[in-house]
Amino acid sequence: MFAENLTEALLRVLERPELKVLAQFCCITLNPSIGHPFQVDRQGNIVLGAPCLGEETVVAFHLRHALELAVLLKGTAESSCETAKILFAATRTTARFWLLDSFADHPQPESWVRLFTAADVPAKAALKAVYPALLPLVAEAGSPQQHTLSSEEWDEILRWLAGAWELIGPVEALMAEGGDARLTVGVRTGLNHYGCSHRPRPWAVTFASSTASSLSERGFTGGELARLALMRAVLHGDALAFLREQARDMRRFLAGFFGVADSDAVILSPSGTDSALAVLALSASGGVPVTTVLTAPDETGSGIPLAAQGCHFAQETARGVSVEKGALIEGFPADARSLTLPLRNVEGGLCVSEDVVRACQVMVAEEVAAGRRVLLHVLDLSKTGLLAPDMEAVAALCAAYPGWLDVVVDACQTRLMPQRISAYLEREWAVMVTGSKFYTGPPFCGALLLPASWKNRLAKGTLPVGLAAYANQCEWPSSSACQVLASSANHGLLLRWAAARAEMEAFAAIPADVVSERLHSFLHAVTQAILAQPDLQLLTPYVPQRPALTDDWDRRQTILSFMVRAPEAPDIDTPLDFDRCRKVYQWLNADVSEYVPQADRKLGALLCHIGQPVALPHPHARGGKAAALRLSAGARLISGEPSHDGLGTKARMAREIADALKVLEKISLILVHWSAIAKADPPASYAPRVQAGVLASGAEPRDYPSGQKQTSVTISSLALGRS
Repeated sequence: MFAENLTEALLRVLERPELKVLAQFCCITLNPSIGHPFQVDRQGNIVLGAPCLGEETVVAFHLRHALELAVLLKGTAESSCETAKILFAATRTTARFWLLDSFADHPQPESWVRLFTAADVPAKAALKAVYPALLPLVAEAGSPQQHTLSSEEWDEILRWLAGAWELIGPVEALMAEGGDARLTVGVRTGLNHYGCSHRPRPWAVTFASSTASSLSERGFTGGELARLALMRAVLHGDALAFLREQARDMRRFLAGFFGVADSDAVILSPSGTDSALAVLALSASGGVPVTTVLTAPDETGSGIPLAAQGCHFAQETARGVSVEKGALIEGFPADARSLTLPLRNVEGGLCVSEDVVRACQVMVAEEVAAGRRVLLHVLDLSKTGLLAPDMEAVAALCAAYPGWLDVVVDACQTRLMPQRISAYLEREWAVMVTGSKFYTGPPFCGALLLPASWKNRLAKGTLPVGLAAYANQCEWPSSSACQVLASSANHGLLLRWAAARAEMEAFAAIPADVVSERLHSFLHAVTQAILAQPDLQLLTPYVPQRPALTDDWDRRQTILSFMVRAPEAPDIDTPLDFDRCRKVYQWLNADVSEYVPQADRKLGALLCHIGQPVALPHPHARGGKAAALRLSAGARLISGEPSHDGLGTKARMAREIADALKVLEKISLILVHWSAIAKADPPASYAPRVQAGVLASGAEPRDYPSGQKQTSVTISSLALGRS
């Protein structure tokens, strides 16, 4: 291969969005004559050697190693022990990066990859054997003999690694921790259970904010900068104190963002389901038996019904504790029970609002008459954008049963203005929010906002001891009741919130009238396109009934839900059943170009990530159960992202609309070629035509308008050096 082609490969790797954050701190040159993959110094300079002119996955591996080492070394003193810690930290991070970046059958580029990806810290002998090979990567390190570590220094390094091991890794790996198995990245797909990635996917079309989104470059940068700060604390042995302060800072940010008077009234939680568990614990803290009324639990989280009864809702908690799903959590009352308040009828249509209110009134009256406190979950909004029951009717119920009715607003979609949340808290209703739905942060970053009366319960009551398997003290308000919680910190949760915070701040910088204007143009165009598409049937948009605010944008439906025609049916009167609708959802996020005609291959290669299907009753669907796919407007649609730099507002919004229409076109393409695609059943993938996790050369699924700015890394003095 010609040298100039190899250099182009290096440039492609440097353009990878997850590498550009670190690269901005470094100055990179190329000299294939050096005898190592690279060398770095303490000023952030990197010299790349001949291995960085090879196959792209290997180039990415060595470049990731060089960037991590250069950034961690930058500005540090020449201490042999500290240098060894940095070398081992950078090596473990790079080894874990390789696991995410390569296929299982790829040969490892360095013999130490397996050693540094193990769950346990390597033995001293193994570290001693690797150390001499790592030392020359630091330009001024000299010979291994000059940096011989004493026995005491090796013991110190091993003690440090024992405490730091689980905190060392690339941010995309660390963000997948402290949640549950749904965050695990599939080896085959490069995506998690939600079909998204903690790495940016700027080549993909993403309208999945009703479920979960891949990180944008902005969100990734927010998470990566937080990880770098964590790594510096780890190197100094201050990780736990750092994480506790980060938790306090994030709670302060959320209090300010949502208008909570006291940051000590914010509870961080990995998910809305964890928040629901905390809500039950607080509602039951007075010792009165509790009945939870769940509004349309099929349109919230799948684990909510179990959490509402104080039961484990998965096989493992966010703190990594193995539990028995469905078993009662220690300390939760065994007499907790739940009732369901449906919002849809047997045909999938919406129930009349007045009927929903009457049903709710009957449930509350009967439970209170039986001497039970009622914990009512109201929705703002559901998976398909429903707001129910009527909020004024709920307020009337609270007035009718003072002291017997607790209300928590499930606002986990967070498709509402912060003023609405302040108003709920003023009514003494708790509110569950996330940074992972509308705000397009990574999945599994949630929070519970407490009104004053709820926070006061912590001063008087107790919490179930079983909550220690789920939560840490630093995530909750300071109180004696919270002493039963764990004393550690959830680094994955805090990194995910750092990414979400970047998106929230970008959205908050856009004036409300501009938000409303951009939402209107997008939603109107896409709604008309769905209505004009014979393969689709739009669910009747539900307009949230809210009091008017100046320039409000949250009194419109931002989740467009629609059913898809069954491939064997002549029209949409027979929609896809739930199971096959899940396949459409999967294939939209897959490269299906091999199974369609040449003229359609560009569209077939386009990766489209939208909201997971929601089950709906339907008399004509197979098994009587249809499903609705969801195309949603999220915060990133309004604020844009770095990959949009250089586009004017009108051009960017036109592109967003065009991308949404391509999603609809790809659905029709799938229906036309259903048999061939179904036979192959291609999995969703991180990138089209994947080659070890990077976009393959020649794959161009999206059009980037001429004149659009392409963010790039400057490589100074890039030359081939001596041959």
